[in-house]
Amino acid sequence: MVRYGELFLKSEPVKRQFIQNLVKNIGKALDAAGLPHRFELHRGRILIHGDAPDQIAQVASRIFGIVEVAVCHVTGSTIGAVSRVAVEMASARLSGGVSFAVRARRQGVEGITSQEIGAQVGSAIHDTCPGSRVDLSSPDYELFVEMREFGTLLYDTPIPAPGGLPWGTQGKALALLSAGIDSPVAIWLMMKRGCAMTSLHIDGGPYAGSDVRETAERHHAVLSTWCAGFPMDLLVVDATEFYDAIMAGAPPRYRCVLCKRFMLGLGSAVSRARHFEALVTGDNIGQVASQTLANMATISEAATIPVLRPLIGFDKDEVVRIARRIGTFDTGQGDLGCRAVPRTPATGASRDDIREAEAAIGMEQLIADALERVTCIQALNGILLPR
Repeated sequence: MVRYGELFLKSEPVKRQFIQNLVKNIGKALDAAGLPHRFELHRGRILIHGDAPDQIAQVASRIFGIVEVAVCHVTGSTIGAVSRVAVEMASARLSGGVSFAVRARRQGVEGITSQEIGAQVGSAIHDTCPGSRVDLSSPDYELFVEMREFGTLLYDTPIPAPGGLPWGTQGKALALLSAGIDSPVAIWLMMKRGCAMTSLHIDGGPYAGSDVRETAERHHAVLSTWCAGFPMDLLVVDATEFYDAIMAGAPPRYRCVLCKRFMLGLGSAVSRARHFEALVTGDNIGQVASQTLANMATISEAATIPVLRPLIGFDKDEVVRIARRIGTFDTGQGDLGCRAVPRTPATGASRDDIREAEAAIGMEQLIADALERVTCIQALNGILLPR
């Protein structure tokens, strides 16, 4: 059983379209996992039938737009039929002294209330399982009963899913992907909001740590598992010439601001050429020198399309928690340093000074040249495809 949440807030035509997208996304993920299945659609619920329900549930629990998944027993909507299945399920979990609760709801069923369903099913369990006791506040075991017009669903192990909107319903965006913790989380959050994401990695060549490129590629591969069945592009640009230019011709304190402006300028150019609607970054206000409010205002000026910063108000520990959850947190980080970072970077660079520095290094030409060095790597279901 798949339960979706926010889709209910949409108008009927939009909701139908989103549910179609959601079913397609689930189907692509199950096909990628080699799990035969068929769908049964009801108001507020999608039932997935297959021979491997536990595996199907695990796959579905990683699909955006879904808030909860559960392996269910489906039975008729008489109290006798429901109670028999409920007792069978609960008997395997209840022993002396174990508390339980029945959480019941109904839709499209007349002649009985949700409270009555819960009470009668709970009574049948209590009578069959000696020593068990009812605790509606904090039970050891919960059994969920949903009595509907098409039958009754019973389940006891709901699996939380990411929620959000179905992947691909909100257009395409390009995200700057580094080897750090923040940018993969920013991309995941945009995927959760329904955006089909492409990553852009600025390869610093000799100015980047030896593990940066490999780590960014690994993060991209992990992110592709959250849109299983759909290939996810990683664009890579060799930026050695840009770093050569700022090391030789720019004031050291401005290097970080110039670097971020280069990234936004290049990202905007790539987006125009490939029809992306927004540029996404992992910026988090005040985290590093280039992410002070003053510097972000100066940096944003370099973009010619909307810049989205989903992490802007997050604490670092919040970002780390999400990174751990989605699989992009690296315990052993390796060499991820940047050789171009100055000892004392500017925290409030003047726009006039930055424009003067850009003119000195020929920023426009550096971006134009970098556009000629864009290569593409695809990831599918967590695997980087051969180049």
